[in-house]
Amino acid sequence: MLKLAVKNLYKIYGSKPQRSLELVRQGVSKEELLKKTGNGIGVCKVNFEVEEGSIFVIMGLSGSGKSTLIRCLNRLIEPTSGSVFIDGHDICSYDEKQLLSIRRNKIAMVFQHFALLPHKTIEENVAFGLEIQNTSVEYRHQKACDALALVGLKGYENAYPNELSGGMQQRVGLARALAIDADILLMDEAFSALDPLIRSEMQDELMSIQDSMKKTIIFITHDLDEALKIGDQIAIMKDGAIIQTGSPEEILEHPADEYVRSFIKDVDRSKILTASSVMKKPDAIITQKGGLHLAVRKMRESKMSSIFVINKDKTLQGLLTIDSALEALKKGETDVTKYLLYDIEKAVPDTSLNELLPSAVRSKYPIAIVDKEERLLGIVARVAVLSGLSGEEVPNV
Repeated sequence: MLKLAVKNLYKIYGSKPQRSLELVRQGVSKEELLKKTGNGIGVCKVNFEVEEGSIFVIMGLSGSGKSTLIRCLNRLIEPTSGSVFIDGHDICSYDEKQLLSIRRNKIAMVFQHFALLPHKTIEENVAFGLEIQNTSVEYRHQKACDALALVGLKGYENAYPNELSGGMQQRVGLARALAIDADILLMDEAFSALDPLIRSEMQDELMSIQDSMKKTIIFITHDLDEALKIGDQIAIMKDGAIIQTGSPEEILEHPADEYVRSFIKDVDRSKILTASSVMKKPDAIITQKGGLHLAVRKMRESKMSSIFVINKDKTLQGLLTIDSALEALKKGETDVTKYLLYDIEKAVPDTSLNELLPSAVRSKYPIAIVDKEERLLGIVARVAVLSGLSGEEVPNV
């Protein structure tokens, strides 16, 4: 279900932005616009959609427009043109009263530098948004305590911000956003001020919370590894425009241009790409009742030295090698199951290549990719794992 949609969004900084907008629509670049008018492009013809319960990551270098874009989503920065739809309603047409309601109830924001109130306790900081909503003291207390427990800070309710580490303060910022139970979380470089180890822990914490709460999260970062780790979809920005949108695997496997290609060149592909990205539909499979003659014929036609054997419901039974099949035929055998290898390497589609590599090393045969019912979905040749890790085109198996 679609939760948020951005349509033809622009933000022009400077005097007479509407005049500059027309120039931008005619194809004037960011540099040309600055020279001609002194105006700057913050966001340029941005379009994207976010499914409910997903994490949508917007990434780019400093000055790419990502922080401007996220602030346009709740109109902390007023767009020059375009629409922001939340649950099908264009909030760019909202008056101040409607917009205030959206900010208080529908959208929460987590900032890079925590933005905690130093004179308030941790519980009071977390409950601050609820206080603005004029909820009861009892309700605020319960929601704040629940949110703090969710981010692992139970017991710190009466502490003050200066008594907490940076990572703990960021958890408070996240708890404050969760306490108001907003549908959408906007997270602007939320973890970038943290040490690498704490940052990784916060990424894991966010993903754990997301597993249970299924919020719709728009996450801004300049770190591709972070984007690939947490994002269901990633949008890469340059000069205010989105260059490419796709899943982590799509970004890695099919970069839109040289700019995106330069971004991904140093990525550890083994942690991002999964079995589903390198698996192929098995060219050679038979059912248990298929017989040895059929098995040999299919292996020869597909130029394979082995074949997977499945039940009628596609449940994987085992693997038959060409040597075993030919030996059985010489003996006049007809029963396929007597010659199957049952101890074969298997994996599920979302197994990372990093996890798949030991199986590729151990096995002389393709790896079977199965679902939770052990139905055969595809196969991964050993060479496909290595090709996926190197970024080369995966060969046919």
